[in-house]
Amino acid sequence: MEGGAAASAPAALPYYVAFSQLLGLTLVAVTGAWLGLYRGGIAWESDLQFNAHPLCMVIGLVFLQGDALLVYRVFRNEAKRTTKVLHGLLHVFALVIALVGLVAVFDYHRKKGYADLYSLHSWCGILVFVLYFVQWLVGFTFFLFPGAPFSLRSRYRPQHIFFGAAIFLLSVGTALLGLKEALLFNLGKSGLRQNSHPLWRLHITAAL
Repeated sequence: MEGGAAASAPAALPYYVAFSQLLGLTLVAVTGAWLGLYRGGIAWESDLQFNAHPLCMVIGLVFLQGDALLVYRVFRNEAKRTTKVLHGLLHVFALVIALVGLVAVFDYHRKKGYADLYSLHSWCGILVFVLYFVQWLVGFTFFLFPGAPFSLRSRYRPQHIFFGAAIFLLSVGTALLGLKEALLFNLGKSGLRQNSHPLWRLHITAAL
């Protein structure tokens, strides 16, 4: 089966992979430029601590997670054990960087006295992180940790692939929700400071 998959690989696959890497690196660079030029940069022990959150989440749960999903397509002719280890390591790096991003936002809220988990983005973010951690843990147990029966691995593999793609799409959607939320906060602070609507007062109070 693996040999057939390798033989049917599209000739343009290297170009697709190169384009995906260019797109991912551009996304990370644009996020960094946005934080540096328009939001003051990043500094852990200051009001700029929050800015570590969007950067870490984009690097971890969008760029690195996407690369981890591509491993089995890009290195389909390499040793299976090597490919699995690389796939797992990329997910570990993504998980650790995303965890740093979560610590940054919760610690920032604690220092400022802001409420946690007050928006749709917040709840979606927690859901995505928990699902991602469970997916990694189950995948490690089934595919990297020795002793899992081969029949059990075969039955679980389709579910692992499906949930991996679903969690990645949820991660991208949650990141877009976060950007929309940041835009609303900025609009609320700059153009609607005098607005007495309770929703805007909540946004301004809990602003980034």
